[in-house]
Amino acid sequence: MDGKRAVIIGGSVGGLFAGNFLIKHGWTVDIVEQAQANLASRGTGIARHDELEAIFKELGIPPDDTVGVDVNGRTAFDRTGAIISHFDLTQRLGAWNRVFQPLYDAFPKARYHNGARMEHLETNGDISTITTTDGRKFEADVVIGADGFRSSVRKIVAPEIDPSYSGYVAWRGVSQEANLSEEFRANVFHHYAFLFMRSSLLIGYPMAGEDGSIEPGGRRYNYLWYYPAPGQQLTDILTDTGGKVHDYGIPPPLMQPEHVEAVRANAKRDMPASFHDAINMADTTIVQPIYDVLSQRITFGNVALIGDAAFVARPHVGVGVLKAGQDAVALTKALAECETVPAAMARYENERLLAGQRSVWHGRDLGSFIERGLDRPEDDPNYNLPPERAIKISGRPVEHMFEQGL
Repeated sequence: MDGKRAVIIGGSVGGLFAGNFLIKHGWTVDIVEQAQANLASRGTGIARHDELEAIFKELGIPPDDTVGVDVNGRTAFDRTGAIISHFDLTQRLGAWNRVFQPLYDAFPKARYHNGARMEHLETNGDISTITTTDGRKFEADVVIGADGFRSSVRKIVAPEIDPSYSGYVAWRGVSQEANLSEEFRANVFHHYAFLFMRSSLLIGYPMAGEDGSIEPGGRRYNYLWYYPAPGQQLTDILTDTGGKVHDYGIPPPLMQPEHVEAVRANAKRDMPASFHDAINMADTTIVQPIYDVLSQRITFGNVALIGDAAFVARPHVGVGVLKAGQDAVALTKALAECETVPAAMARYENERLLAGQRSVWHGRDLGSFIERGLDRPEDDPNYNLPPERAIKISGRPVEHMFEQGL
């Protein structure tokens, strides 16, 4: 099909992948993004998988060798700080904005509509009409929901699908390399580190500096600490300084200071001293409640869901950006190669439904010991997850596990 019109709700990485590919196939595309400002300042660290670089190449955006810091393996530490396992695996660890920005730069700015929130989605025959809260209307042959795990598109087409809370959060932060102690830089900084503690897990790794620097002294260190936060404790964390309870996350400036202090106190109690800098020297402390979304369908007439609008796997899986790109490739190829929209939608769902479900199941397996409050991952009788196996199968495309028998 060519000469068609698509409207994409959500202007982050998934929406931009889909939009740029559809334009390449001759479609007219509008992206509706509710945020007023450019999204480039959002996001933290990500793994630059080879498959992601291949998608950029297919799109005609050459890979940038300066976008990340290379690490040569994953290292598991126990709660004393001793190394208990190492797995050789070269990976490039970069910043989210270095994925977003080239995609944003490639898309026509006149058709990227910031500050536009979808209010209504109506379909008559083969054409859908999207109305935004400021009164703008867009007509489309295809609507793509790429608006994240709180997707407004999914709420309309599949209101029965709700995010499911895991029972734990991820405390996150990024430190400037220059602010870290000599001990941390010598013993921790260069590792893609997995620190296994009682009912919790910290993952940390180096990443490029804010200016893209990968030179020693100019880089940053990104950490993510999975920590139990059942029921009322989560509500307390999400209650801001004014007493308002936020639904799924809280802006760092509104977080009550005692929660940040509690993170530092817990780090002092639970972590070896060699890791304290990861928490204490972070520029900002962010909390991310860990949810997942498991869908049974990802197409609805001429509406398709991609990325986190379709499925949300827990961050243990580490392939959110890659999955968004793979969804976009599968959908846009189907739309380009099939004769009708229904045929394209059927092909896309057939290709990507099971892949998304597997990523959710995999994330649940990896986080099970935290969710269940177990001392160590190997204490869960349902999963074979000693640290030496956990570091092999975390943060990697699920298909690699099946291909390599992991």
